[in-house]
Amino acid sequence: MAEAITKSPKRVAVLGAAGLVGSEILKVLEQRSFPVSELIPLGSERSAGQAVEFCGQKYAVAAVDDASFDDVDIALFAVGLTISKRWAPMAVSAGAVVIDCSAAWRMDPTVPLVVPEVNPDDLHWHRGIIASPGCSSIQAILPLYALHKAAELVHVSCSAYLSVSGTGKEASDALAAGSRELLDCREPSHNLVYQHPIAFDLIPHIGVFDQDGVTEEEWRVVRESHKVMRLPDLRVSCTAVRVPVFRGHGESIVASFKRPISPGEVREVLSSAPGVEVMDIPGDSVYPRPRYCVGKDPVYVGRIRADTGADGSIAMWVVCDNLRKGGALNAVQIAELL
Repeated sequence: MAEAITKSPKRVAVLGAAGLVGSEILKVLEQRSFPVSELIPLGSERSAGQAVEFCGQKYAVAAVDDASFDDVDIALFAVGLTISKRWAPMAVSAGAVVIDCSAAWRMDPTVPLVVPEVNPDDLHWHRGIIASPGCSSIQAILPLYALHKAAELVHVSCSAYLSVSGTGKEASDALAAGSRELLDCREPSHNLVYQHPIAFDLIPHIGVFDQDGVTEEEWRVVRESHKVMRLPDLRVSCTAVRVPVFRGHGESIVASFKRPISPGEVREVLSSAPGVEVMDIPGDSVYPRPRYCVGKDPVYVGRIRADTGADGSIAMWVVCDNLRKGGALNAVQIAELL
């Protein structure tokens, strides 16, 4: 087990500081008064020199290199899989603890995959790298785990409607440009962000399809749910769709349990679940929406009801700011637990 980090101020590096998740990490560190003695914002050669702000000060992003992690205590990675694979071992060898938001290490059996409200004890066996789950997994796991403790999950079916910010700034720009073109009665120009223009459309294709027609994103929800909740035999199915929403993911979830549980009990359980907030007065049009959740910490749950197609199952609608709890906040909470 790696040595625990004490609560004194830390030298904190943020790799990918100029990106969407990296920028949100800086906000969360500041808002939660994380004890940062020195901030080291890092990025690629392309982002080097870009200005980021933290606690009222401007910082220039430095290009990551072999010496970037010297004397760093905590390194928060908000980059892609390939970059994380390259730099995380180097950061660990320099003495830093890496908290990684990419898919690079999530299913590595030697790396804990952590949602602090669910499995904080898994931090005890880290070897220098800690993985944060994908945004679509985190927002499903938080309410599902609370309900599992109450009634024991046996099956989960999830339809995930994922905003473009989950892909990055280039995708957000493509949605904005394509929307303007369509509103001007022009066809959206071809872009290389997705397989098709995203403006005013839905794309049920996130990641590579396997031979059975399941995408990488769908398998991530399955496997990450198994690992975080320590339920390797839980039956999980997922359909993941990219939607023309800038920020905030929505998920339609149907869950079945070993013990019958009523919608009223579900509301009661989730009302006291850490990290979850119930918004469920549908007759008054009160239910979670992506625009409402932007910049907010909780995972919001509404439309809680008995499923009409499976006896004893519960249907619910779950919304979360994917850049917040789905990315930056979860990573910072892990750092706080260290």
